[in-house]
Amino acid sequence: MEPASLHVDDIIDDSSISIIVCTGAGGVGKTTTAAALALRAAERGRNVCVLTIDPARRLAQAMGLTELDNTPREVVVENGSGSLHAMMLDMKRTFDEVVEAHADPDRAAQILENPFYQALSSSFAGTQEYMAMEKLGQLHAQEDAPWDLIIVDTPPSRSALDFLDAPARLGSFLDGRFIRILTAPARGAGRGLGRLAAAGFGIFTGVLGKILGAQVLADVGTFVAAIDTTFGGFRERADKTFALLQEDNTRFLVIAAPEPDAMREASYFVDRLRSENMPLGGLIVNRVQSVDRELMSAETAAAAAQRLATGTDPEPLTARLLRLHADRLRIRERQHHVTESFTGAHPGVPIAQVPALAEDVHDLDGLEQVGELLALGRPV
Repeated sequence: MEPASLHVDDIIDDSSISIIVCTGAGGVGKTTTAAALALRAAERGRNVCVLTIDPARRLAQAMGLTELDNTPREVVVENGSGSLHAMMLDMKRTFDEVVEAHADPDRAAQILENPFYQALSSSFAGTQEYMAMEKLGQLHAQEDAPWDLIIVDTPPSRSALDFLDAPARLGSFLDGRFIRILTAPARGAGRGLGRLAAAGFGIFTGVLGKILGAQVLADVGTFVAAIDTTFGGFRERADKTFALLQEDNTRFLVIAAPEPDAMREASYFVDRLRSENMPLGGLIVNRVQSVDRELMSAETAAAAAQRLATGTDPEPLTARLLRLHADRLRIRERQHHVTESFTGAHPGVPIAQVPALAEDVHDLDGLEQVGELLALGRPV
């Protein structure tokens, strides 16, 4: 039984849908897919903002922009009546914006200059994924924004699940027991209980000082004292954006390559989306080997190549072409079995398959071609 076809045009043409999240394992083409969907949606009349998280910055090159930063920049769309803005998440800058928005100038400056904060905002596990959610919430809440559709390219994490899990982890850290312990002496200072807590805290920090070093501990103490009243809304904002992703105006598109590891990750993520009641649009399988299976079977091509290579009148060039055809058929057959394993486990998930291109996408014409292939979405 063939899986249902995913019709991406039906999703991007639906004016009630305001968020599309492209997710999947790393290296499966999420960035290109998100950009191609954004361009196609703009060409079909939507006003789009695409948010990418891509250290290689291929999206900027493909869209003809010298750079992308934390502010959406307009991309010229020659065809269609819509508009397109693109941005690349600057993780640290987004974190800084949160500080500046939720603290007075003096306290914000104190936090921004703190070495522990600088390390946290640049390299703490989960910060990038949390800031992607934070920026999505900002874009969605922006009044008078020139876009009605936001397309999100999720971070290139070890696991696609990090995009959903990291905000809770970071929120738990900033709002959690460790922060409350570190800030308790300051809140209780001057009272008898506060003096006892401070005494206990002195013993606690003495142990930490031996483990972390006095300067690191001093930086942490200064940081938590400064954020005591600043970051109380971290978890609330994360929960609000998480709820936004569960609404009917959001669609998740899981991106995969026709390889066992990527498809296992896609299967796991589809299960997770369903368990979290998040609206799944479907699966996009990128870089599928396209070959005419009716022309000649792999076995016939391989046998003919053997005859031509070893016969009385060898034709090595033709033999090589036949072997190439046989190899491509075998690759396609392996990819077909991998995809069948997914559809067997998830029979109700619609699928679009995009054939592998001869070269990397590096301009708007290439993105337009990918968008057209996405819209066709037929098995190849």
